[in-house]
Amino acid sequence: MYRPRRQPSLPAPDAEAEARPRRPKTREEQREALLAYAFRALGARAVTEAELRGKLERRSEDPELIEDVLRRVQELGYQNDAEVARAENKRRGVGGMRVRQTLRRRGVGAELIEETLQARDPEQEQQQAAELLLRRWPALSRKRDPRASAYAFLARRGFGGNVIWPAIREVAELFPPDETADEEGAGRGASPR
Repeated sequence: MYRPRRQPSLPAPDAEAEARPRRPKTREEQREALLAYAFRALGARAVTEAELRGKLERRSEDPELIEDVLRRVQELGYQNDAEVARAENKRRGVGGMRVRQTLRRRGVGAELIEETLQARDPEQEQQQAAELLLRRWPALSRKRDPRASAYAFLARRGFGGNVIWPAIREVAELFPPDETADEEGAGRGASPR
């Protein structure tokens, strides 16, 4: 039978310690604390300037201090929106539309987003879509309309129609329709149209 463990009782808080007022932090101490927080936030993952600004604004109400901390982490090279955009652009298995949407949501400027998308290699994006579809095709081919399912799958990943249709044609050619299943009336194979 399970018996919950009794929690040891904590000593009563010292009333004298609670009554002692805390010394307010100096501006330099606030800056150092905010800078340390910014480094911890940047250590977890790459964040955009807008994301870091939001985090800092939740910690401090002093806009000058926030700007000073942002400027300092950028001077030291710890925060760079171009690097964040470049890393997002290199993610495998996502199309240009997903990259645009993610960068916009993360607060990257429109000019940098366009510059990042211009650097995308259309042939590599086409190849990534085909590889992704090739891995998923056995499951997709069992659907009622495999091409529609494949289109929806790649569209959710941010690929455009100009990339999706060639990828579907390429992969469908590798998997000819199962003619015995069509004759038996199953008709759910990956039949090219």
